[in-house]
Amino acid sequence: MFQTDIRYHLLMSEPGRSRAGFVLVGGRSSRMGQDKALLEFQGSTLAARIAECVRGVAGNVTLIGPPDRYRDLGYTVIPDRAADCGPLGGVYTALLASRAEWNLMIACDMPLVTAPLLEELFATAESGASTVDCIVPVTAESALDPLCAVYHRRCARAAQQAIERNIFKMHDFVSSLRLLKHAIADSAPLANINTPAEWSRL
Repeated sequence: MFQTDIRYHLLMSEPGRSRAGFVLVGGRSSRMGQDKALLEFQGSTLAARIAECVRGVAGNVTLIGPPDRYRDLGYTVIPDRAADCGPLGGVYTALLASRAEWNLMIACDMPLVTAPLLEELFATAESGASTVDCIVPVTAESALDPLCAVYHRRCARAAQQAIERNIFKMHDFVSSLRLLKHAIADSAPLANINTPAEWSRL
């Protein structure tokens, strides 16, 4: 399950930097019928739009997915270290690669995500208790969203243990962490796009 034959390098960034940003790409996009990350959006691609939002807040951004599919977008891309594990494999890969204390993970299918929301998550992490493992946004209308969240790099071990136990659902994973729910008033930035009908309504 774990890929051990790839060259793996530590990322991020300038000495002393506490933030890193990652966009999870490369999912099956089965309900959309085409790669969501490469959908045209605001004169670019959906993945690039989100990547620029992440970079503006974290100061850096890395895509997690197949390099041969996404390297032409112009960002650093690293492959999943744990194959066929869904988004958790991407989170695990990112946490292993990062030197930053706090790491933003976001799915590539959230076109309405905003820089202020991402900044709130980082600021909450940086000002909170040192024992918190992750900060996940939640609204009155929606469940918490672990694929727009900030994780401490120590969560890499917990992610590895979850994968070894075949626990791949992100909600199950975050429930095993010291979780801080960050309340937000507007659920729109957390909306993800899974189908052509949802995409057409943007």
